[in-house]
Amino acid sequence: METIIQILARELDKSEQHVANVVALLDEGNTIPFIARYRKELHGSMDDTALRALEDRLQYLRNLAKRREEVKGAIESQGKLTEELAAAIDGAATLAEVEDLYRPYKQKRRTRATAARERGLEPLAALLFAQGPDCPEPLEAAAGYVDPEKGVETAEDALQGASDIIAEDISDDAGVRKALRAFMLRQSVLETGAAGEEDSVYRLYYDFRQSVGKVQGHQVLAINRGEREGFLKASVVTDRDAALVLLRRAVVKPGSRAMDFIKSAAEDAYDRLLYPSLEREIRSTLTDEASEGAIHNFALNLRPLLMQPPVKGRVTMGLDPGYRMGCKVAVVDGTGKVLDTTVVYPTHGERQRAACIRELAGLIRRHGVTCIAIGNGTASRETEQMAVDLIREVGGGVSYMIVSEAGASVYSASKLAAEEFPEYDVNLRSAVSIARRLQDPLAELVKIDPKAIGVGQYQHDMPPKRLDEALLGVVEDCVNSVGVDVNTASPSLLQRVAGLNAATAKNVVKYREENGAFTSRKQILKVPKLGPKAFEQCAGFLRVPESKTALDNTAVHPESYAAAEKLLALTGHAMADVAAGRLGDLDARIRESGAQALAEACGVGVPTLLDVAKELQKPGRDPRDELPPPILRTDVMVLKDLQPGMVLTGTVRNVIDFGVFVDIGVHQDGLVHISQISSGKFLKHPSEAVSVGDIVKVVVLEVDEKKKRISLSMKQAK
Repeated sequence: METIIQILARELDKSEQHVANVVALLDEGNTIPFIARYRKELHGSMDDTALRALEDRLQYLRNLAKRREEVKGAIESQGKLTEELAAAIDGAATLAEVEDLYRPYKQKRRTRATAARERGLEPLAALLFAQGPDCPEPLEAAAGYVDPEKGVETAEDALQGASDIIAEDISDDAGVRKALRAFMLRQSVLETGAAGEEDSVYRLYYDFRQSVGKVQGHQVLAINRGEREGFLKASVVTDRDAALVLLRRAVVKPGSRAMDFIKSAAEDAYDRLLYPSLEREIRSTLTDEASEGAIHNFALNLRPLLMQPPVKGRVTMGLDPGYRMGCKVAVVDGTGKVLDTTVVYPTHGERQRAACIRELAGLIRRHGVTCIAIGNGTASRETEQMAVDLIREVGGGVSYMIVSEAGASVYSASKLAAEEFPEYDVNLRSAVSIARRLQDPLAELVKIDPKAIGVGQYQHDMPPKRLDEALLGVVEDCVNSVGVDVNTASPSLLQRVAGLNAATAKNVVKYREENGAFTSRKQILKVPKLGPKAFEQCAGFLRVPESKTALDNTAVHPESYAAAEKLLALTGHAMADVAAGRLGDLDARIRESGAQALAEACGVGVPTLLDVAKELQKPGRDPRDELPPPILRTDVMVLKDLQPGMVLTGTVRNVIDFGVFVDIGVHQDGLVHISQISSGKFLKHPSEAVSVGDIVKVVVLEVDEKKKRISLSMKQAK
């Protein structure tokens, strides 16, 4: 039998040694970001996504092995564990197969078969089900089991009880369930209809049929929600006759005197027990698969959203639009520090709008504002038009961007926001968050529950624990790939660094406040409750720009400092060249000398050597700077300005199963259907071609002003 290491290696197409190394590293308490970045030689340079997939599958296989032992122990305690059964349990590849094998031995609630067994009819059922050559006619056999004291008044009563027992035994047979399950997954159709006469957003599913094997995840989730809300009724429709043929082949022995009786019991087993149970199981499987797909899609969208290029060092004005409560305003400096706040009322009439522009123009001139971030919620269209007039009022030099405010209200009302801004009310905190989202999306969005960021589909229907695990893993990977300035980072950002948690992150900030800025990475070891293991995990991801050692402001891990210094010496450079950015020819020197030879001379592997060289050439680099910058606008366009055939540049805001939503600057994102994304290869999913945050060219296909729908094409814009 394959070991867990062998299974993982086969399924993930990795070497057994690399897989074994990763498992050992995980068991030692190492984090995924640390393993991905600093142990490449041990795992063959797997990325964090592959490592998390390995970790998830490892957990499943370990749970499976544990459940096998639990089931064997439970059956053994009943004295019914045979060598064959134990081998079958050990060979079960899924938890479902293990549960099928355990099913006959599970404690059950009282059933018709239970009552029949209590009346002493199990021997009769066994005799008839065996269908041996000496099997008598069923009615004749049943006559010997008539016992009015046990409630068996007639031979027919005895046969009915025996049939109930046989039906349950057939239903509990692992082989039968496996074969029938495979048949239903292959042949069944998911069918839905309206639960009433009321129209709803689920009208698409009022007459819907799709093969179980082809139904899309987003369709499953929509149907589930429609059922819960009482608009839909759904069922898995299976060819009963074909299913019964398969079932009879499995349990009926042709020529037996009990053949017709067993056929009848098999039909009862199918109609009353097997089909309802397997239908529920199939619906559950479809939901689980759809949920996993949605979680994967959410995580896929979240990564580029968090990794959006920051608009660094710009004094920014954040506008949180609103009607009744007005537009909340916050001005922050280039580091995100709040300089000023106010509330204006641009939608309360022309006089108030003019006063608003005058007041905001004063703030822009006073603080040197060059960017305006506008939340995309209620009243954002009017606020954007006001911002354009405001830019004209101050004579230009200012640009604006519409920023997703998803989760801003959740953050502003949170305990974290209250601790960060105790002097501001909830509404003004939201304006600060919107301004900071433009300056550094990652640093601000880590403060918000990822589920509230709004780049998924049906996220509120997902298993919460699984969704949290997946999304927090993405947040952790993004934070660590960028790196964190230990002297400016908030506790929210620091706690996402590998090896740190909420408590140690707060201790880092407290130490910084009490002792001043950190001046070296080694000093981080002085933080209370941050021990050697935590330091090992976090050190490479924390940057100390104030350090005298240039390496402290790179992703080079302290354990590789000696290797970095050796590499510089061997290639004719000094540490001063790193800080001065004079290592432009380092790659050429490495090629000339040979990476393998240099790595051996430095005492590290080739992957580590190349990573060190990359960091030495660009100390303090931010990988987000290599991405296309966000689109900043100075003028406004509205829905009625759009005409079919117009070519526009937009930003991808969400990627879902059937297409992508693109912000083209009119407050209503346009939809590029999956069929309009690429003119080249067939796409199984839009994420194969685009990601959240991508800057794309689109052609307007159709505009429906009444329904506020915009149809776009990417392939026609190329």
